[in-house]
Amino acid sequence: MANVAVVGSGLAGFTAYQTLRRAFAPGEIAVFGTDADPVAVWRVRAAAIRQREMRSESDGHCRAATFPGLAFQGVLRRRSLRPLLESALDRYHPTVDEFVAHVERTRARSRWDESIVCRRVERVRAVDGGFELDGERFQHVLLAPGHPGLNVPDELRTDPRVVHAYEPHGYESTATVVGAGLAAATEWLNALSAGAEVVSVRRREPVRRPLSVPREYFSRRGLAAFQRLAPCERVERLRALSAPSYPAGREWDEPLARATEEGRFRVEPSVNGSTQVICATGFLQGFQNDPLLARLVEDHGLETAEGWIVLAPDSSVRPLTDPTRTLAVAGAPAQWAFPAADTLAGARYAAHRFLRRILLCRTR
Repeated sequence: MANVAVVGSGLAGFTAYQTLRRAFAPGEIAVFGTDADPVAVWRVRAAAIRQREMRSESDGHCRAATFPGLAFQGVLRRRSLRPLLESALDRYHPTVDEFVAHVERTRARSRWDESIVCRRVERVRAVDGGFELDGERFQHVLLAPGHPGLNVPDELRTDPRVVHAYEPHGYESTATVVGAGLAAATEWLNALSAGAEVVSVRRREPVRRPLSVPREYFSRRGLAAFQRLAPCERVERLRALSAPSYPAGREWDEPLARATEEGRFRVEPSVNGSTQVICATGFLQGFQNDPLLARLVEDHGLETAEGWIVLAPDSSVRPLTDPTRTLAVAGAPAQWAFPAADTLAGARYAAHRFLRRILLCRTR
């Protein structure tokens, strides 16, 4: 009978499951979610922006161990050492098709489908020695609910021209793209390639960096420094890290420069008369936008800092975790513990520490 539960069947929950399989059989893990396919939601969003490559690098995979990464699979598939050379220079980015194939192989090998419980969890409640998920009891629970929804600015919600970048769409002859992150940059090129005249509306200039957060935060030293920050400093750091960004490189700069010279691309301060408005504005932020997390905070009086639940460095929920039970958070809502929590590396970080707590409970 399962005594360990993962709430969320997306990529963060899937990655956590791979780590838990080091110690548990499929029948000992219950994964609650609305779709057995861990890339179901992600696949739609990637297709909507015509994404071809992953922003992550070789270690952007779902297996429990960081090494070997996807670059090694690339070597075998391409019969070339180039993926390894690119990986050594932090320039290897698997294609979307390669990543999806990796997920499908891992899903079959790990017997993921045997652990899936196709049901949405509405409430998590602490009880003696564990937690109740809508009345069903587990000793150890990892919450990986994903992003709470797509973000559309309030002033654009009723505009009939609006579509979110992560929803299926085509391109009109004139398109305004709101936002300045990777999705926005991708949409600039997509719309230009489709022949559109493109206007970029942004609140601030994007940062040019290869990963969603600076590379230092994936290191032990950088993470330790972040976790030593006082709450007010940590809030400010997380705000700064949420600035829109996309990678530097000619593949972005040259098409935009040509389009600017042709008068087909420009930056404006507000939405104008374009026939289409594409909101590349990412996701809703903050626990209050996720009903499950909002109820958890309210029911148990958890400490929060603006939109973040205050977590221990190992991503556990301090007041509800003790030697007899564990409640932890993974994915986007776990940024308080790991700034890049919404990456696959972040999901692995939370999963390994969750498993460590479970094993410590076993030995007490």
